[in-house]
Amino acid sequence: MLEIYSIPALDSNYFWLLHPRPTSPWAYIVDPGDASPVIRALEHYQLQLAGIIITHHHHDHIDGIDELVARYQVPVFGPRSARIPQVNHYLSEGEKLSLPGLELEVMEIPGHTQDHLAYLNHGGPVAQLFCGDTLFGAGCGRLLDGTAAQLYASLQRLARLPPDTMMYCGHEYTLANLRFARAVEPDNQTLLARLEAVEELRHCDQPTLPAHLGMELETNPFLRVHLPSVRHAAEAYIGHNLATPLEVFTVVREWKNNFRED
Repeated sequence: MLEIYSIPALDSNYFWLLHPRPTSPWAYIVDPGDASPVIRALEHYQLQLAGIIITHHHHDHIDGIDELVARYQVPVFGPRSARIPQVNHYLSEGEKLSLPGLELEVMEIPGHTQDHLAYLNHGGPVAQLFCGDTLFGAGCGRLLDGTAAQLYASLQRLARLPPDTMMYCGHEYTLANLRFARAVEPDNQTLLARLEAVEELRHCDQPTLPAHLGMELETNPFLRVHLPSVRHAAEAYIGHNLATPLEVFTVVREWKNNFRED
């Protein structure tokens, strides 16, 4: 049974510490943007680092690699990218990352960045998705060196996973994302109820993650661009008709970039 510990770090990041077997001390860290909180977590849980797993190249996901490798002499798994020279075990679409007690399916999900990977664990009662900065609680990543078409396709692919899949992303952005989602779908009662629950969690300094993919399908506007409610909101924002879900997605992503609460 995979145990997953969240490590809050930096301004809004979560690093995910994976402990595949309770009888073993070995653990793996996903996207360590800072070494110090990872070292503290390993000591707290009395675990030993066995490897580092990377989703993409942004500094807040990789800046802790060098210190961790120097301290623990562990392999680094991730995409083949000149921007992550520390990776020494390259992974690509459809491969399996087989580790003691854990097997992760590798998915290429470009859009936020060209080199973005996700990792899917099927080895439990529900699947667990480690998706970096592609899919967030009630949101998605910005378009940086990828395209809207790429990010839309990547999100559609994640949306087809079983709805009970648990989603572990890289940032605590859920509250801000839900406030934007409310602007898009002000009559979505499931969204409003989630917003109220998340406001209470954050008021108590509690995490909003992981999240059920099924809840994302009901409240995340970037997974709902095929629906009339989101299309009509996007058309009202941009001032003209939109013909395809990709066009709607592109407008909603731009809208989120410029969104400011009143």
